Amino acid sequence: MTIEQQLDQLNIKIPQAPKPAAAYVPAKKVGNIIYISGQDCRKDGELIKAGKLEQDADIEEGYQAARQCMINLLAVLKSEVGDLEQVEQIVKLLGFINSAEGFVKQPYVMDGASDLLEEVFGERGKHARSAIAANELPFNTSVEIEMIAELKA
Repeated sequence: MTIEQQLDQLNIKIPQAPKPAAAYVPAKKVGNIIYISGQDCRKDGELIKAGKLEQDADIEEGYQAARQCMINLLAVLKSEVGDLEQVEQIVKLLGFINSAEGFVKQPYVMDGASDLLEEVFGERGKHARSAIAANELPFNTSVEIEMIAELKA
């Protein structure tokens, strides 16, 4: 099954890549590696979840926010390479979770992004990962994620 077929089966439509919010590029390709700038959980221009985990959002809402971040990361990736079939493998995710004091379940929030990658790419979607607590994130997003992927030669 192709990546597009897998996305269709999951009822996921990859949107247009979000425009950068400040002075940076959405992605940078070095050899066969592509580094994708952090993406938040916007859908149709609006954050699907703002605020801090365990104060303004529960783990399931954070999980869904991370999943939306991944959809936005895939949008940037697709806009840069043209076809997600060009992905050899996902190398690493770096996730920042807007966390209330005492919240220590960031890995469960990041599973929203990780699970989606495995659903879409199978074994090629398995990756290294960090899930970091943040006391604030830009625009009060609940989650922001960066991604590194290897492209086919």
